[in-house]
Amino acid sequence: MTREELLALPTTTTIEIAARALGLGRTRAYELAKLGQFPCKVIRVGVSYRVVTADLQRLLDQKRDA
Repeated sequence: MTREELLALPTTTTIEIAARALGLGRTRAYELAKLGQFPCKVIRVGVSYRVVTADLQRLLDQKRDA
C-alpha cells in the first residue's frame, strides 16, 4: 500500500485494509483483533472491526523511521 493510498483512507478502515498495509494476512489480523493484540486501535462495530486510520498511519510512520 502506498503512502498516497494511506492518506486517502477515511477516519476508520476495515481490518483487511489495515492488515494489508501492515503485511499481515486476513486470518492473523482477525485473530489479533479478537485477542485485543492488533497493533492499532480497533473498534468493534456490531460484528465487524474497524481500525482507526490515524493509529495505523502513526504505526507505519514509526516503522518507516526505525
